Amino acid sequence: MRVLVTGSAGFVGSHLAEALVAAGHDVIGLDAFVDYYPRTLKEANIAGLRAEPRFRLIEADLRRDDLAPALDGVDVVIHEAAMAGLPRSWTEFQAYMDCNVLGTQRLLDAARTAGIGRFVHISTSSVYGRDAVGDETAPTRPISPYGVTKLAAENLVLAFVESYGFPATILRYFSIFGPRQRPDMAYHIFIEALLDGQPILVFGDGEQSRTNTFVGDAVTATIAAIEGGAIGEIYNIGGGEPITLNDAIRVIGDAVGVEPEILHGPARIGDQRHTQADTTKARLAFGFRPTVGPAAGLRAQADWQRALRSGSAPVPSAAPGPSSADG
Repeated sequence: MRVLVTGSAGFVGSHLAEALVAAGHDVIGLDAFVDYYPRTLKEANIAGLRAEPRFRLIEADLRRDDLAPALDGVDVVIHEAAMAGLPRSWTEFQAYMDCNVLGTQRLLDAARTAGIGRFVHISTSSVYGRDAVGDETAPTRPISPYGVTKLAAENLVLAFVESYGFPATILRYFSIFGPRQRPDMAYHIFIEALLDGQPILVFGDGEQSRTNTFVGDAVTATIAAIEGGAIGEIYNIGGGEPITLNDAIRVIGDAVGVEPEILHGPARIGDQRHTQADTTKARLAFGFRPTVGPAAGLRAQADWQRALRSGSAPVPSAAPGPSSADG
């Protein structure tokens, strides 16, 4: 099949595009290279893909460009593109509205016109609010502008489903981590600080917890949802084992071989306190089970960042090794 992946040069999008190509599918990658972090990093993400005959990159902006050429002959759309991150959403709200809401609306409209057979929309646990614990019936009360715009995008998708019978499924990712993680994300920042021999700044007491999702597990779930996800349904995609920020820092320190020095700052407005995904619905619908725990995934990410500094980072695999055990 032919799949359009928006945000294909990003963290998850590049891994997803690689997995689809490896499975024998033709992939159209669409990316605007929005100036959120350096373009050079995104170009590195897709360096291997550019050599693949089954992959074609279209540089286009969902907010303003004609999307019909990118959708020509496409069977499935996976909408990974978004303006991510909590802190900047407070100061750059227009950019978040335009990327996450307007961009989604224009893509939905173009995909409906093109007669797309399946549409997988990627959302976030941030729509739940301060504590994202439980299943998909938990109340959605986002506490950041980012979460608000992502919830608005979900509602747009569901409006298209209700009004037009649009064949869309929504996935809510929980805290994705692993090789290629965005440079503004906490684990990436912590690893870089330890590699530089610098202290780590933790906002709050460090006892906030996450069921982090290794990027390979997120990719596996997303591909499975193409056929297994029901139209109009929402699925949590998360890791199976919660870890506090303090424990994650200890794991990273062990992986890097450095005793972390931790400084504490005030908790940030809009940060979630606890997330713990109930993924039962995704398991029953399309067999999703997380396979990579936080310790193994953090070691894989630390190894990748260290290798990247030396100029020898290989194209990361979808899993850190044959075992998902964290012992």
